[in-house]
Amino acid sequence: MPYWHYPGTMGWAGGIGMLVLMALVLAALVTLTVVLGRRGPQPPSPGDTARRILDERFARGEIDQEEYEHRRDALTRTE
Repeated sequence: MPYWHYPGTMGWAGGIGMLVLMALVLAALVTLTVVLGRRGPQPPSPGDTARRILDERFARGEIDQEEYEHRRDALTRTE
């Protein structure tokens, strides 16, 4: 008696079904990898950019600590 007639075996139809299932799982993984790979880095929010510029101006000595803190507080209130 062939093996596909024994209880607990899937036979050729079950084998094809498993092949199709594995192909679908592989396609889903490839699609997920491509979609997540295309996202790339997100641009900074406007608040982050303004804060970075303010920090750089303070570091270069263009503004003093009092003005830095005043502007930093103003930026924090608007975000």
